Amino acid sequence: MMGLMASEETRTLNSTTVGESAPRDAREPGSTGPGRTSARAWTPWTTRLLVLGIILAALNLRPAITSLGALLEEVRDGLGMSGSVAGLLTSVPPLCFAVFGVTAPRLARRFGPGAVVCAGMVAIAAGLLIRPYAGGTAGFLAASALALMGIAVSNVLMPVIVKRFFPDRVGSMTGLYSMALAFGTSIAAAATVPVTDALGGDWQPGLAVWAALAAAAVLPWIPFVRDRQAPSAQETPAETAPADTDTPAERPALRITRSRTAWALAVFFGLQATAAYVTMGWAAQIFRDAGVSAGTAGLLLAVIMVMGVPLAFVIPRVATRLPQQGPIVVVLGVCGLAGYAGLYLAPAGGAWVWALLLGVSNCAFPLALTMVGMRARTGAGVAQLSAFAQSTGYLISIPGPLLVGVLYQHSGGWGLPIALMSALMVPQMIVGVLAGRDRTVEDEAAGETAAEVATGR
Repeated sequence: MMGLMASEETRTLNSTTVGESAPRDAREPGSTGPGRTSARAWTPWTTRLLVLGIILAALNLRPAITSLGALLEEVRDGLGMSGSVAGLLTSVPPLCFAVFGVTAPRLARRFGPGAVVCAGMVAIAAGLLIRPYAGGTAGFLAASALALMGIAVSNVLMPVIVKRFFPDRVGSMTGLYSMALAFGTSIAAAATVPVTDALGGDWQPGLAVWAALAAAAVLPWIPFVRDRQAPSAQETPAETAPADTDTPAERPALRITRSRTAWALAVFFGLQATAAYVTMGWAAQIFRDAGVSAGTAGLLLAVIMVMGVPLAFVIPRVATRLPQQGPIVVVLGVCGLAGYAGLYLAPAGGAWVWALLLGVSNCAFPLALTMVGMRARTGAGVAQLSAFAQSTGYLISIPGPLLVGVLYQHSGGWGLPIALMSALMVPQMIVGVLAGRDRTVEDEAAGETAAEVATGR
């Protein structure tokens, strides 16, 4: 499966994955050939250590969120937290991703990507260890923000590290990284309640225990702290000039905000992120309020999250074979609408079915990432579109979980919040269909510029 994914990715996103025809010494991790500037003498042991570091880092990119979702009721009771504040807490992850994620490239250029990821794992471990014992809501939020800051920078740099050190294995390493991320997401949702019960039933050690996984992820990155590699030769074309331009000086600036497709993709990314963070933060509580036990609610949340493991492989391969991705967007949206309808009508009676449907719907995330690569013609365009769509999308997603918490508190039930999420699924499908049309942001931006010149604006 990973091999198929790698070949498909090479065929479809060849504008962003470069170096396949480079000499072998330029494609080895850390090589000192023409594609590398590091003096590090890489060995098979070093490469295996880096792979282990990538896997452990990916495992830690979501437990801070899903472990809290499984114990949100206990945390609220323990800290005297209102529904509105709990909604604010579930809005913190996208806010931190939008604010801190943009600093990752600059930090990596100054300190090296290995050092930044290592510091990110330290921040995650410290935040997860401190937040249950911070002594109040403000301290809990601050410690959560510390952990999420570490997640944000690591989240951005993981794909960069994969492409830099494994340019000839981008597909398989990205698949491995994605599987580890989905597994960490689901295992935290499923295991938090049983672990809490095993530790005496207190929510504080039940949340703090996940700091141990983050602490373990620090160790493989320590040898890479002093490795401040410059960008490889493979990265340079994607960052300096597109394939159809002779020199960087000849490349016209891409005004990404002039592209309707870029805006559609950004809104699509933001709406699917809204649904994902509402699900991670509130789904377990919805099931518990319907009479489902805490342990089963955690398992149901895990089912929603684990659906991303197989579908993260299937959806991108299907999407790249279609000229337009609108049909996939609609299928995922219909699954979401059916899942929300089930939560409203019979949340406990068909809980496992609704979890499966919502899990399928939440796989709009890998589809969005796939469309980023398909809607730009050049490597520089992909990078610019990805930054615009993700940063704008995360900003769009911030109010959603907070508004769900406010509606839950003031209405005293889940009817209005579920109605809100169902309503948001409609524009998500509309902008997803627009983003999935067979066109590129470069052509749209160039067309807008030409139209302005023709009209004298």
